Amino acid sequence: MPDSITVTDNRTGKTLEIPIEDGGIAASEWSKLLPGIWFYDPGFTSTAACMSSISYLDGDAGILRYRGYPIEQLAENSTYLEVAYLLLNGELPTEEEYSNWEHEITHHTFIHENMRKRFLEGFHYDAHPMGMLVSAVAALSTFYADAKDIFNLESRDKQIIRLIAKMPTLAAAAHRFSIGMPFVYPDNGLHFAANFLSMMWKTAEFRFEANPVLSKALDVLFILHADHEQNCSTTAMRVVGSSHADPYSSCAAACAALYGPRHGGANEQVIRMLNSIGSLENVDPFIKQVKEGHGRLQGFGHRVYKNYDPRAKIIKRTADEVFKVTGKNPLLDIALKLEEVALNDDYFISRKLYPNVDFYSGLIYQAMGFPLEMFPVLFAIPRASGWLAHWVEMLDQDSKIARPRQLYNGTDSRDYVSIEKRV
Repeated sequence: MPDSITVTDNRTGKTLEIPIEDGGIAASEWSKLLPGIWFYDPGFTSTAACMSSISYLDGDAGILRYRGYPIEQLAENSTYLEVAYLLLNGELPTEEEYSNWEHEITHHTFIHENMRKRFLEGFHYDAHPMGMLVSAVAALSTFYADAKDIFNLESRDKQIIRLIAKMPTLAAAAHRFSIGMPFVYPDNGLHFAANFLSMMWKTAEFRFEANPVLSKALDVLFILHADHEQNCSTTAMRVVGSSHADPYSSCAAACAALYGPRHGGANEQVIRMLNSIGSLENVDPFIKQVKEGHGRLQGFGHRVYKNYDPRAKIIKRTADEVFKVTGKNPLLDIALKLEEVALNDDYFISRKLYPNVDFYSGLIYQAMGFPLEMFPVLFAIPRASGWLAHWVEMLDQDSKIARPRQLYNGTDSRDYVSIEKRV
C-alpha cells in the first residue's frame, strides 16, 4: 500500500486520500477537498516550492550532496570549476569537457570597458562592494542583449559562462574601487581562485603569484558555498526567473537577497561577535548572557541543520592550513574556546546548536586579508553557479510564474468618506 495521508473536512465530513511522493504531498490535491483554504507558512519553513535534483540536504543527519556526491569528497578531490560544471550539467566532466569548460570560463573573465569606466566608477567613493556587485550584475543585462533569449540554448550557455567568469572580476573591481586602488585586469594564465586573488591584491608586480595554500583554501570555500538547496537567495533566483527574466536580472535579485545580514552577512556577524568578546576570560560570561536571553551565539545553529554542519568540519581543517601561512588569527583562540564551551553545554546541545559554515569561514577570510565588507561578495562569487543551475532547471521544468497566496486579515469592505467628514 503506498504511503498517503487522509484529510477530513470536519465542516462537511468529506475526506480525501493524498499520496506521499518524494517526501511531499501535492497542494493541488489538497485544494480538491479544501478550495480557498491555504497553508499558512511564513518563511516557507514547511513548504516545498519546487522539485530539484541539484543538491540534497539532510539537516538531521548533517548530510550535503551535490548531484549525489558527498560535499566532503568534492571538497577534498575536486575544484570549484569542476563542481560548477557538475551542478549545471548533472555529471562530472571528462578531461576534454573540463578542459573546454575551464578555457571558456577563463577567456570570458574580462568586463566591458564601459562597465568599468562609466558604471562602476560612477559609484560614491565609499560604496559598499556588495551594493556595487548587485547593481553591476543587473547592468550586465544591458551589455548582452541576447541574454533575453532564454530559450535559445546556445545563448543561454553563453550567459552562464559569462556570469560565472565575470563574477570574480566584478567582485575584485568593487573592492579596488572602494579602497581607491586601480582596477586589475584578469590574468588568463591563472586558475580561477588564483586569478581572483591577483585582481584583489596585485600592486606593481609583473604577475601576482598567490600562495598555493591560500588559493586552494579559497577554492575549497567556493566549493562549499556553491549551492545549498532552496535558501533565500536561490529562492529569489527562481522566483524572479519564473517571470522569464534574463539570467543577469535574476542573479542580481539573488545577490540582493544575499546582501541581507541574515543570509550572506552571517560570517561577518561572527567576526563582530568575537571582537566584542575580546578575550578568553570573557567567553564564559558571554555564554552566560546568551543563555539568559541577552545576545546571540553567532555561527551556531542553522535553519536546516540540526546536526553538525558538514561544511563546518571541512572549513575547520582548511583554517588550520591557512593559519600556517598567514599566522594565527588572534580571534581563533576565542572561537575555539567558544566552540568547546558550547558543545559541552546542555543548553546548546538540547537545542541542537552546532557550529555552521559561517563560524570559521569569516576567520579564514579575515586571515587572508579580506575586509568584512567583502564577505557577502565572496559568498556570491561561487553561489552564482548554484543559482544558475536552479535557473536552468526551473526553465527546463517549464515552472509556473511564482504567485503565492496570502491570508488577508485587514479591514472588511467599507465606503469612502470625504476628507471633511473624517474624524
